[in-house]
Amino acid sequence: MKNLFLSLSLLFSFFICAQESQAEITFETESIDFGTVTKGSDGLRTFVFTNSGSEPLSIDQVRSSCGCTIPKKPEAPIAPGEKGEIQVRYDTNRLGVFRKTITVTSNAKNKSVVALRIQGTVVETQ
Repeated sequence: MKNLFLSLSLLFSFFICAQESQAEITFETESIDFGTVTKGSDGLRTFVFTNSGSEPLSIDQVRSSCGCTIPKKPEAPIAPGEKGEIQVRYDTNRLGVFRKTITVTSNAKNKSVVALRIQGTVVETQ
């Protein structure tokens, strides 16, 4: 009976500890304003984040709201306390105002889905 009680106690403790140890994602900013940029200029921007949890953080998927925005996610898991980057390239050959959303899906317990935003205005080269 003591062995059963001890085994159940250890199993219960393991499950509680497993739930507390998880990855967490913290972005330096969730929105980037390009401002006014000229047609054909550099459309690359970077969102920096930190794994503020205690387990490796895996970025499972990064999707943009249209084909004019191309995101790139880190392939390897981010260790606890380490920083990672999500690069976003906007096609600056499209004139006018833009507002786009990039959806990030990860194993983070605090935010498993994060909506990042970019905005700006592309004007004709003078």
